Amino acid sequence: MKVCGVELTGSEAIITLLTLSDGLFDIPDCRQRKFALSNADDQEQMQGFQFAFRKLMEDYGVNTAVIRQRPHKGKFAGSAVGFKMEAAIQLIEGLKVELISSTEIKEQLKRNPLVIDFRDTGLKKFQEPAFTTAYCYLNKQHYAGEPA
Repeated sequence: MKVCGVELTGSEAIITLLTLSDGLFDIPDCRQRKFALSNADDQEQMQGFQFAFRKLMEDYGVNTAVIRQRPHKGKFAGSAVGFKMEAAIQLIEGLKVELISSTEIKEQLKRNPLVIDFRDTGLKKFQEPAFTTAYCYLNKQHYAGEPA
């Protein structure tokens, strides 16, 4: 199974692709690391963001996009732009989209810690939250016996 971990920050969607096959994780090369949205009030830009995201998922054969969930209110609440980007991703036809909470990510990392240092993955530091989101989702699927 190939998943795309997504971390929404400000007006950017930071992504990392990750696969799990026969119990082995792999980080495939990807032509893009993030999607930026300069004006979330512009319908054309929102449609462009959604099209570009959908096209990348199709081109790389991604089954599921996994978005790190953000609180709706409080100190660490997500922005309105972030929620609009989340909705645009969720509305992509044919793409399964899952949300995973920070608490669930912490629990998964406690049960199944990363076996390598993140610096050895070849990813950029800003991609670490997206990577751990995808990693924890695949671990959860694998250990739950669900098809991954």
